[in-house]
Parts: sequence; structure tokens; C-alpha cells
Amino acid sequence: MPVADDYTRQGFVNFTRWSARLPGTQRRAAARTMQTASPDRRGEGSVPAARAEQLTDDAPSVPAVDELRVREVLDRVPSLVALVHGADHRIAYVNDAYTTAFGARPLGERAREALPELDALGLFPLLDQVQRSGRPRTVKSRKAPDGRCYTFTCTPVAQDDDKGGSDGRGVLVFATDVTDHAEAAERLRASERRQRETAVTLQRSLLPQELEEPDDLRIAATYHPGGTEAAVGGDWYDVITLGGGRTALVIGDVMGRGVRAAAVMGQLRTAVRAYARLDLPPHEVLQLLDGLAGEIDANQIATCAYAVHDPNEGKLVYASAGHLPILVRDENGTVLRADEPTGPPLGTGGWIHSSGSVPLSPGSTAVLYTDGLVERRDADLDEGIAALERALSGATGTPQVVCDRLVRSAGVTPDHDDDVAVLVLQHPARTGPEGELFRNAALELLGGVEAAPRARAFASGVLTSWRFPADLHDLGVLATSELVANSLQHGTPPMRLRLRRTDRRLIIEVTDGDDHLPRRRRAEPGDESGRGIAIVATIASNWGCRRTPGGGKAVWCEFALPRTR
Repeated sequence: MPVADDYTRQGFVNFTRWSARLPGTQRRAAARTMQTASPDRRGEGSVPAARAEQLTDDAPSVPAVDELRVREVLDRVPSLVALVHGADHRIAYVNDAYTTAFGARPLGERAREALPELDALGLFPLLDQVQRSGRPRTVKSRKAPDGRCYTFTCTPVAQDDDKGGSDGRGVLVFATDVTDHAEAAERLRASERRQRETAVTLQRSLLPQELEEPDDLRIAATYHPGGTEAAVGGDWYDVITLGGGRTALVIGDVMGRGVRAAAVMGQLRTAVRAYARLDLPPHEVLQLLDGLAGEIDANQIATCAYAVHDPNEGKLVYASAGHLPILVRDENGTVLRADEPTGPPLGTGGWIHSSGSVPLSPGSTAVLYTDGLVERRDADLDEGIAALERALSGATGTPQVVCDRLVRSAGVTPDHDDDVAVLVLQHPARTGPEGELFRNAALELLGGVEAAPRARAFASGVLTSWRFPADLHDLGVLATSELVANSLQHGTPPMRLRLRRTDRRLIIEVTDGDDHLPRRRRAEPGDESGRGIAIVATIASNWGCRRTPGGGKAVWCEFALPRTR
């Protein structure tokens, strides 16, 4: 008798001998046996005869599962069905759908040779596992050689011999065509990839393409979008030169995801730059941003840290709206965490922000960052910040080197689950010839009318000692005279003149105790005053004014120095 006849009988798969070990099979079989063997016990609460006869006459005859023509059923099933037997997985049966998909398969042959499609799908290790464990296994959406995708379920079956024992094990392979679902899922993934690429492109385009380069600071920044499975967030950073040697540094994080978060980030970054031009204290900038964030999108909030560096003060003045603390490493490697003050995130409203300060002396390095650098699902946030502190304490080199080292130490990889933005700034300690290019001089303006000529003489002597060319010397003395005269006329004591040079510019600044800010205006021919600021604005490269924290104001101007080769 051919091998196939051992698995088929009169055109049927012998499912009386082959039984899948499915939950409830034995219970249902036992129930049928009990119903057949149960005698008619009328005296023990049985159904009355008339009722019993009615049920017997009207109820249709329901065949048992074992009496169904199983092969005819399976041949008509649209899903692919195959039955293999033994350790070498010999083919016992394949249905018509399987034959249509992969062609006719010879019964009794080894599946490794006769079912190459299963080998291409890598299912033979799964068949071995199912046979050993006696438990069904499922693999989802695998692409077959015919180009279609199938989900395969492999179920163990046992062949019982005539004596009730088991003479072998087989596996029933059931494959459902999920090509449409797989294609729909791939289209969805492609759409998500396009959306993510759009968000990343928008995000990167809204970040600074080139960082501004302050005279007194060295700065580097980096941005790493989240991995392919993570939606892009709204992390951003910025560097804004305020004039007069001051620099604003910003880092923030919109709490949403995708294109919308990137768009909100872009609007906030633009607003920060506009408010920064007003040269307001950090807490006032955040106060303005707080109201604007609620107007942009009431459903999204953002954290932000805004800091201002003034080389004359040797510190970083900052304010924080729910953002992570700034870290500062001094020249000895000691790291200081600037925790306070911190208010709630932008967009929450109802909070009065305040400013704090942290030392940033020459030789110090400061780091501003977003939560993606330090926050992990399996660790406390403080542990991440502490780890960053340890990494920063040993980080030396240029700002870019420090930036890269911190990112590596935090374990940020291309498949990181959150965006990461890092901004590193250094206040270098300059000595030798480089130190000669960075000089400061100051004069307290005491007395009355004699203060103006004394200020001009002081400025002339300083500029001469700094070896400025004659034309720049004369312009610097003229600007000093006009700024001091304006302060004497409209300001109140105490008054101070400060001259500062860098490798790029000369800065002249006058402070006094009156907080009324001057403005440039057109003086009429008969006016005896009102021309000082106009003259300064005409001869200087830039000028500006701001209120000082203790009350009063500062008025400054800059002259660009000729570049030396």
C-alpha cells in the first residue's frame, strides 16, 4: 500500500485516528459517550413521555464531528492547511487552497524536500518545537515565496493506533492569508515614517542653523531626534547675543509630539528671540512666554530655561519654567547644580517667575539640556541628573568635545526613545597674548560738571593704552562724552563708566540710578538737546539700553574692531 494510504482512507483524512489535542476535546467526547450510554430513567425526574416524544420527533439529526466528511470540509477552506507526521515531517495531507498557492505536493514525502516554501519561511524549527513541547505556536505575517503574507498556526496532533496507544506525532499547519492586512500595515508604517521625516525636517529647520558666537563664550550644541519608533518632540535651544558683551542662552522642551509640537516650538523660539531683544531680566522673559504659550496652544505646555551671561559680572543669571537644573563645572572640576528658583511649565499661568544666579567664572563650563538626556523608564530622574554631574566633572576639552562626551555617557543611541538637546558653554580663562585682547576699565562718575571732562580724559588714556588707531580712538572718546552727558542730564547717581575690549569690538557703557530708558528721536533745528543718542547711534556699530536689576539703567554702544590677519 502506498505511504499516502496510511494517512488517508477512502478519500478522507482519518481524523478518527488523528486527533488534535485541543482544550475541551476530551470533555466533549466524554459527554457524547455519557449521552449514548444513559438509560431512560422515567422514575427519576425524567422528561414526561409526551414531551420527550415531541423533542425526538422535531429535533433534526446532528451528525457528530467524527462523522463529517473532513476532507471535503478542509478542501473548501480558503485558508492553507497541511498535515505533516513524524520526526522528518512527512506530508500526510494538503488542502486545495495550499495546492493552489504552492502547487501539488506528493503525500508521504519529507516536507523539507517537498514543501520548500516552509523552509523558505523558516518554519521547520517551529515544527520541531511544537512536536517536542506538544503546544501550539503561531507566527504572524510572514511573506511566502508566492509574494503573499500568511499567519501560520502550528498545532500538535497525535495518531492513535488500534490498541489505543500512540504511534507517532504530527503537526497541523494552518495558514491564513493576511496580505491585505500586511499591506495596510506597511502603508501605515510608511505614512508614519513620512510624518516623522516631516516632523524631523521641520524640527531641524526651526533650530539654529549656525550658533551665534559671543566674544566671551565658546558654545556647542547638539540635537538627536528620537528613534524611528518614537514621535519627534519639541526640544529646542538658542544662543542670542544681546549687545554690550551680554549673551542669552535658551533651552526648552514642548511636551507634545510630532509636527504640532515642532510648530509650537518654532513659535516659542521666535517669541524668545523677540523678547530677548528687549534685554529684559530672565524671569520677565518667561513671564511673557507663559502668557503666549497658552495662546498658541492651550493643550500643550513647555518647559524652558532662559539664562543671561554678563562677562563683567562673572555669573549666569537665569530663570526656569519647569525645566531641569543648569549644571556648572568650575575650573577645579566641582559641579554645581542650579536648582532654584524653578516655576511651573509655560502655559500653566498664574505663577510669578523669579530669577536666580550661579557663578560662571573664567575656566567654567555650563550645560543646559532636555529630559531625554537624563530620564529613563527604569530609573529615577535624580539618578540621571547625578550621572550627568559625574560625567561633566571629568569632561574636559572644547565645548563640542564635552557635548559629545555627555551624550555618549548618557547612552544616547539612534534608537533612543526621546529627543535630546544639549547646549554647552565655556567661559575660557585667557592668559598671555590672548588675555591682552580682553581688557576692562571702569570709572566712578562723581561730582558735577567736571565729571564729563574727567570721563573724556579717562577714555582717551585707556584707548591710547590699548593701542587703538586714531580714528577709532576719537570715535570712542566722542561716544563716551555723549553717553556721560546724557546720564548727567537725565540720570541720577550712582553713575559709572565702563570700557571693555574683546578681540572683536570695543564696548562703552554708562550706568546710573534712573530707570527711564532713553530713545533715539529726531531733534528739531532749534532744540538744544536730544542729539546725543542720535550721534551715538550714527557713529557706533550698535547701541542699546536696559534696566539693571537693582534699579536704574545701562546705556551702551559698540564699535567693531578691524580684523587682524
